[in-house]
Amino acid sequence: MLKLNWNIAEFEISFGKASQLMPSDVPEIVFSGRSNVGKSSLINAVLGRKSLARVSATPGKTATINFYHLGEVRLVDLPGYGYAKVSNAEKKRWAKLIEGYFDQDRDLRLVIQLVDSRHPPTKDDMTMIEYLTEREIPFVIALTKMDKLNKTQRKTRLEEVEVELKEYEGVKLYPFSAVTREGVGEVRELIEYVSENEDEEYDNQED
Repeated sequence: MLKLNWNIAEFEISFGKASQLMPSDVPEIVFSGRSNVGKSSLINAVLGRKSLARVSATPGKTATINFYHLGEVRLVDLPGYGYAKVSNAEKKRWAKLIEGYFDQDRDLRLVIQLVDSRHPPTKDDMTMIEYLTEREIPFVIALTKMDKLNKTQRKTRLEEVEVELKEYEGVKLYPFSAVTREGVGEVRELIEYVSENEDEEYDNQED
């Protein structure tokens, strides 16, 4: 039986080059999203820690792949993409790093793709979603910063997201807020499920 322990979650290691990555020996759940989408805040909320994943005041600062250990499961934090002030050379290095991760033979169970709930997915978001789709990598979408929407805005945006992502019909959406903790329990359950069901392909379609 797989041992996933939220109480012992800890930062494990970072890598700036794909060639440095250690072998994959436990299930891995990946977090992907643009800079300043709230990825570190989401990871901290899910892990029940205030500052395990560093929340940077400077978008685009995370330039490494960060691994967090939960017993026999790892969470993998990819570099945030799409920050305009980062040089083209640095953007290319990040892209190479991210692609290098996915090109390896890893026990990748799921990608949790973060999208800011307040706005339509960016061009970079759509590029990433298309990449995951083409590679047949299972993914869900976490709609972050839901606390910043009022009831009417929330209803409108959830309806609009369905249209914006209509090409990817059936992809599961997880409304999330690190402030109100909306979605924390659901994301935890999702991580536990995909970690414990190695032989059962994750169903990305809605019931």
